[in-house]
Amino acid sequence: NRHDRAFAEWIAWILEAEGYRTVNQAWDFGAGKNFVVEMQRAASESKRTIAVLSKNSLESGFVQAEWAAAFAQDPTGAEQRLIPIRVGECMPTGLWAQIVYVDLVGVEEAAAEELVIQSAKRAVTQERGKPSQKPKYPQSGDRSKPLYPPTIAQNLPFENVVFVGRDTELEKLHQQLQTSQTVSIVSIRGMGGIGKTELALQYAVRSKTAGHYPGGLCWINANPLGSGAIAGVGLELIQFARTYLDLQPPEELDLTGRVAFCLRHWQPGAVLLVIDNVQEYDAIAQLFRGMESRFKVLLTTRSRFGSPVREFAIEVLTEAASLEVLRSLVKDGRIDQDLETAKRVCEWLGYLPLGLELVGRYLARRQDTSVAQLYARLQEKRLEARALLKAEPGMTASLGVTAAFELSWQELGEEAQGLAKLLSGFAAAQIDWAWVVQCWQGEDEEELEDLRDEDLLGLHLVTRVDQGVYQLHPLLREFFASKMTQEERKQIRTAVAIVMIGIAKQIPETSTLEIIGEVTQAIPHLKAVAEDLMQMKSREESGILEGDDLTWVFAGISRFYEGQGLYADAEPWCVASLEVSRSLFGEQHPSVAASLSNLAGLYCTQGRYEQAEPRYLQALELARALLGSNHPNVALCLNNLAGLYHAQERYKQAESRYIQALQIGIQALGEEHPNVVVGLNNFAELYQALKRYAEAEPLYLQALSICDQQLGQAHPYTQRTLQAFADFLSQVKQSD
Repeated sequence: NRHDRAFAEWIAWILEAEGYRTVNQAWDFGAGKNFVVEMQRAASESKRTIAVLSKNSLESGFVQAEWAAAFAQDPTGAEQRLIPIRVGECMPTGLWAQIVYVDLVGVEEAAAEELVIQSAKRAVTQERGKPSQKPKYPQSGDRSKPLYPPTIAQNLPFENVVFVGRDTELEKLHQQLQTSQTVSIVSIRGMGGIGKTELALQYAVRSKTAGHYPGGLCWINANPLGSGAIAGVGLELIQFARTYLDLQPPEELDLTGRVAFCLRHWQPGAVLLVIDNVQEYDAIAQLFRGMESRFKVLLTTRSRFGSPVREFAIEVLTEAASLEVLRSLVKDGRIDQDLETAKRVCEWLGYLPLGLELVGRYLARRQDTSVAQLYARLQEKRLEARALLKAEPGMTASLGVTAAFELSWQELGEEAQGLAKLLSGFAAAQIDWAWVVQCWQGEDEEELEDLRDEDLLGLHLVTRVDQGVYQLHPLLREFFASKMTQEERKQIRTAVAIVMIGIAKQIPETSTLEIIGEVTQAIPHLKAVAEDLMQMKSREESGILEGDDLTWVFAGISRFYEGQGLYADAEPWCVASLEVSRSLFGEQHPSVAASLSNLAGLYCTQGRYEQAEPRYLQALELARALLGSNHPNVALCLNNLAGLYHAQERYKQAESRYIQALQIGIQALGEEHPNVVVGLNNFAELYQALKRYAEAEPLYLQALSICDQQLGQAHPYTQRTLQAFADFLSQVKQSD
């Protein structure tokens, strides 16, 4: 098993030094090779299999399969094809209990080496294990027994059995600690609950097994703040030296002097100092002055430190690793029985190790609770769900999710807390910093950046994704939102909505790939605003989102999908716009008319004319009743209806509506208004379809004149008119 890799390599080295040939995964299964194929080849071609026995291997499915293959070739043990070597405390049961194993537990290295060599020789030669000299007469009395691997001074805490998905991080962490020629100080950074302490502990435990730090592994908790930190860390280090190294620093020295004495007289070999939960590096920095380069210092922290500390940031787990965490705790198959819901649980938890372990242990305790029931409880009670509230014995973490986040929250000033609340008002997606600045009106932009960089990023409460792009972990977003008062929630919701509506209004009916790319990042946030509106029960709740503003929330999302030809994705938002408008404002409201027009337009684009026409007619009738017959919105409705008739080749009906729309537009807005361009283009395209070229051309030229004077070459209306006129000229030329 991978946990016993150090012993496997040691055994292989000893045997190859004696002339045997060995195969082991660490040396022979290189990158790109198929593990299963290579293992099958090794099992079939090797004459003997050594099983490295420990608690880890006895619980491993792969190891079980490998030794079973060797056992099947020699079930009676006559040829000694299977040689078990026990390297860790474990109790072999079943078939294992019937096989004699070589026991290295509690044996010093020289003796262990001899045992491995002799067991291999006897297996090959089938010789008896009778010694050449008469054994000594057993002496009575107790006698201490040397240990192998050599006893390493250490005070590591209890090791959590739940640890998956971090093997790569362990390797990188080891490399980073070894690269410096001076004292190496590395900090494991990350948000609360991400598993900083667990990673440090697993690294220390595995380093102990591998013998990386024969000089000792000292674990210190740095709980006090400020000046109390140096006293706490210093005293723990001195206590370790007294207890495990038998050092007695002179009492007349001050704290720093006693620490320096211990470091100078520390036993030989590389040393690992782990200081957990460091909040202020400067408070303990003086303890490391004059330290030899053989000392490696590993810190865990939520904070950001500068030189000489090198950062080792860790992220949340992958989906696969998250599911493996749940499976390792819930061993009765419930996770795979409802795998899709288990994936939703992992996603809602943001793949945070603390959250995953808490809910996994919750399910393990409640054997009659299904994964679906757990997910429903999480959705109902959010961060207040029982499964997330507190840690239990056996966990490395001592706090529940909310309590872990609260530690960081208390370190923030009032303004930084306000920024955190504002960020939680956006969706659980990437946030353009420019949107935050727009919401935070009237404040100094540089001060806002300080709050972001020094406070939120400094405590790992927000993640920088890219240039000017940031994101909150979903559970942190929930936590920050829970800190808002009702009035703050209303203000933040409104501010975010205004910014998102401004983006929605920039999405044209006919979108280009460039426009789609520019607004893609805003769509999750626009959806969050829309979903918020869908939950509202009264007009008062919608705040300032009246009329067009409300309609644009849904129209922007619909246009985003419609522009990509994703009509099935666009339609629900058009329908929702109509339902929300009716629910909040009643049947007689301009937003209802706008929603009807948008839905009809989507149907028209798909050729669903029978569904489009009655909705266009309803929108026209409602606009006239609410706004009067000469309002620009009435002209828009007439244009839309005319476009439908045009598409159906009902040209006479289309022509009369285009004429009415153009007349109303000119009367209401003036002959040079940009909106008149739309009516002129539509009218010209109708005459072009009817091959009434002499009537179409002056309309195109009039539209181009308005574009040239009012809009400029880059405006979408100008581009569309130029393209339409070019198509017109081409058609005229072909007809000649």
